[in-house]
Amino acid sequence: MSLSLAEYSDTLDERRLIWPRVPAAVPVKASPSIKPLADIKLVLWDVYGTLLRISEGRFLTFPEEEARLQIALDKTIHEFNMWKHMYRKPGPPWQSMIGLYRNIVDRLSMVGTQRKGDFTDVNMADVWQAIIERLFEKEYQFDEALYGDLHAFSEKVAYFFHANLQATEARKSAVQAMTDVSAAGILQGLLADGQSFTLVQLLRALAQQATLPPLYELFRPETLVLSSQLGIRKPSRTLYEHAVLQARSLGIPASGILHVSCRLKTDLVPAKAAGMKTALLVAEKCGIEVPAELLKDPATRPDRLMTDLSQMAAIIGLSG
Repeated sequence: MSLSLAEYSDTLDERRLIWPRVPAAVPVKASPSIKPLADIKLVLWDVYGTLLRISEGRFLTFPEEEARLQIALDKTIHEFNMWKHMYRKPGPPWQSMIGLYRNIVDRLSMVGTQRKGDFTDVNMADVWQAIIERLFEKEYQFDEALYGDLHAFSEKVAYFFHANLQATEARKSAVQAMTDVSAAGILQGLLADGQSFTLVQLLRALAQQATLPPLYELFRPETLVLSSQLGIRKPSRTLYEHAVLQARSLGIPASGILHVSCRLKTDLVPAKAAGMKTALLVAEKCGIEVPAELLKDPATRPDRLMTDLSQMAAIIGLSG
């Protein structure tokens, strides 16, 4: 039987590979507002920038420093023995791949959405599947017994590539905050721009911070809303409406949902418009998105403001 994505990621640990590291956090001066919020039944976390610290603060397909893209492509080409099956140009391996990668990402990002005003999300597994299909033209093969079918293999390649493109680590107090939510008897889940490998990436990072309960105790399928599932990303209104419908199937109204993110404009403003309560995390400069005019406007400002995830206990009424 082929390896699951989680099992595959474990095998990478055994090899002691060198991965990029997230730069040290640069703190931000802010005053928390953490008075208890009543009637919270579900906490929906953002992932990249909130539960996970990540280089440049958010998930990217093209990092600000192109050298990082070159390195990630080069490592991926060698890891999966792609070099002999590429249409090669003079120069290092990444130089023969970067144009194809850019073209496929750009093409997939231009795919239309079903609803006007929604924003297309690019699934990195689809990007790498398109690249691998191009390699098939030059008799590329992979070990299906180890990696699974083409889609499963593409997902593993995407995971490896992105782990080399953008460093991630669990944010300080992330496990404590999630444990506090569970202790309060409140459901929790994700509402995030995320890939098919995001949950594995998140759980692995959290497990390095502290011991986690089993996945079924932490999340329910109905509370996991990632952009890759619907092919649309924040601030698409449909993404938030879907999260509200999922919560409603559990008997939870929109007003009983608390969405937590470090981004006000693209994450919390549409969450508030969908009827949710909102909490802004201002923990470091990297990744935060807090336009002053939205922070001042009663219609858009967050209901609560945290400077550390440990303050979630106060917001849900566990302390103070």
